[in-house]
Amino acid sequence: MAGNSSRRGAVRKSGTKKGQVAGSGGNRRRGLEGRGATPPAEARTKHPASRRAKLADKAAQNSGGRNGGGRQSGGRVASRKNDDGPEVVLGRNPVVECLRAGVPATALWVAVGTDSDERLKESVQRAADAGISILEVPRSDLDKLSANGLHQGLALQVPPYRYAHPDDLIGNARAQQEPALLVALDNITDPRNLGAVVRSVAAFGGHGVVIPQRRSASVSAVAWRTSAGAAARLPVARATNLTRTLKDWQTKGVTIVGLDAEGDTTLDNFDASGPVAIVVGSEGKGLSRLVRETCDSILSIPMAGPVESLNASVAAGVVLADIARQRRL
Repeated sequence: MAGNSSRRGAVRKSGTKKGQVAGSGGNRRRGLEGRGATPPAEARTKHPASRRAKLADKAAQNSGGRNGGGRQSGGRVASRKNDDGPEVVLGRNPVVECLRAGVPATALWVAVGTDSDERLKESVQRAADAGISILEVPRSDLDKLSANGLHQGLALQVPPYRYAHPDDLIGNARAQQEPALLVALDNITDPRNLGAVVRSVAAFGGHGVVIPQRRSASVSAVAWRTSAGAAARLPVARATNLTRTLKDWQTKGVTIVGLDAEGDTTLDNFDASGPVAIVVGSEGKGLSRLVRETCDSILSIPMAGPVESLNASVAAGVVLADIARQRRL
């Protein structure tokens, strides 16, 4: 009967018609208690990072247990791009260009039922020759990675680039018993410019490129493709603080030279016989204030035509070519 309940936790609440009411037995209190730290993204089964981790594991297992060749089924595509994680290149032209450039991919995904053409055949053949896993996946997996399904049934997974330490670049020059020729990029956010600079540094006997860790283009698949494979031969370092890295290089005898249209010296009068690091800024912002103040000198490129400035990668290529010419003499 109401009012005579002997159930555990029963209390009498005044102003109610029900009389004694059973409590929750402490369940509500326990529900308000903390549940501990949130598990990492890879441990949450429905999180994209978990799917990426599983996919990477499968790709590693498949590449380790086969010598290239036929397609394999299974595996799920997860994300287009993850900071410092695997990158996914979509589309037949981008994929085949990456494979031609020797980008170190780990998996090639082909959507089930995809119509074949010369680009797809070449991609599959190059992936097989390079020992890259070839996985057949549902088209819906690739649809999740692109707007309006513009993947053309083909995707390539590229692992994160392994950056060198800035000190390693100096060490490479000393190991070759040559005066260091380095390039530092400041405010360069276009990966195509980064790739073109890496290609020029490799072509003209440079020893490495350094980029800031923040607010800078990274060595992505686009940069790999633009470098035409030079990124595999030339070390690219990441600096936590670019200004601090340049000052450290100065203490090791490296002359820091910034590029600017209104420099205090011209390329015609520049002596590059000793260790030198060329600092290249963006077309719009140029060199940042602290980096500019750190430079030993500011170098300009004399131009005959009515052009105010050059593209960052073009300017770097011009200076590197002239330095290479001086050192050959």
